[in-house]
Amino acid sequence: MEYNAILRDLKNKTYKPIYFLMGEEPYYIDLITDYIASNVLNESEKTFNQIVLYGKDTTVPDIINTARRFPMMSSYQVVIVKEAQTLNNIDDLCFYAEAPLPSTILVINYKYSSLDGRKKLSRIISEKGVLFESKKLYDDKIPGWITSWLNEKNINIELKASVLITEFLGNDLAKIANELEKLIITLPEGSGTITADHIEKYIGISKDYNNFELNKALIQLNVLKANRIINYFDKNQKNNPVSLTISSLYYLFSRVLLYHFIRDKSKKNIASALNINPFFVSDYELAARHYTPAKVVSIIALLREYDLKSKGFGNVSMSPGGLLKELAYKILH
Repeated sequence: MEYNAILRDLKNKTYKPIYFLMGEEPYYIDLITDYIASNVLNESEKTFNQIVLYGKDTTVPDIINTARRFPMMSSYQVVIVKEAQTLNNIDDLCFYAEAPLPSTILVINYKYSSLDGRKKLSRIISEKGVLFESKKLYDDKIPGWITSWLNEKNINIELKASVLITEFLGNDLAKIANELEKLIITLPEGSGTITADHIEKYIGISKDYNNFELNKALIQLNVLKANRIINYFDKNQKNNPVSLTISSLYYLFSRVLLYHFIRDKSKKNIASALNINPFFVSDYELAARHYTPAKVVSIIALLREYDLKSKGFGNVSMSPGGLLKELAYKILH
């Protein structure tokens, strides 16, 4: 099931006896668990009927025994097992899952790992309850996720603003959601759209000096702009680590290389093949005109070389800013 469907059922008070929440992305696991913990029982019922266990401090037999208890002065008891990925013999949960107690809502948090779908436990939970896998989002999907998350709250965001947030925060959905919550609170009344100016003012990400703008400068062969941004990075290394910049450049040029070998260069096909927003297709068209396949291959080799240098391999004295300046010069010339 998708998390939206799970939350919709929970809001409609349609409960399953088991929720097995697994996967690499903890955000949705926490979202579903927190909703169950906050809304199924009222405060007086929680005292005797809401139990939180931790995988490192319990066993599967203990979980089964707890789940088989009947609630006190309540229709349900809620049993939440956190850090379940540390449990031994998780497959033994089958003995309970085959005949779960209807008055118990058992929530298993199995973060950063997943059950083998071929095993009996996966099949039984799918039949009797909810088996939910929370998959990690790739970086190129994050701007779209930010837009959707805000749209649910009737707030729009400029594409550049969502890209800036992604560049700064990566693909940690919990961290992004937390920053967006704070941003919504600080927005001026009547601001229905988040802009790059808002991101700069309230989150502290420069709208002019960032990896997104550096990529554009390199695409356009704008030497002056690229050097200005790199000088800014050199003076603000804490917020602009060289490793993140090199990673951003690798993302750009690896896709430029792929662009060269795509036969169908229609806008829709390019956007699909490169996993990018159609808005950015023109940037890759321009980059491909400025950088031949051979040049792109040499740039990717440079990025690997300078990534090692930034970690101290083959470099004993050059600063991160100096490395970036040298790298940009070799890319542009």
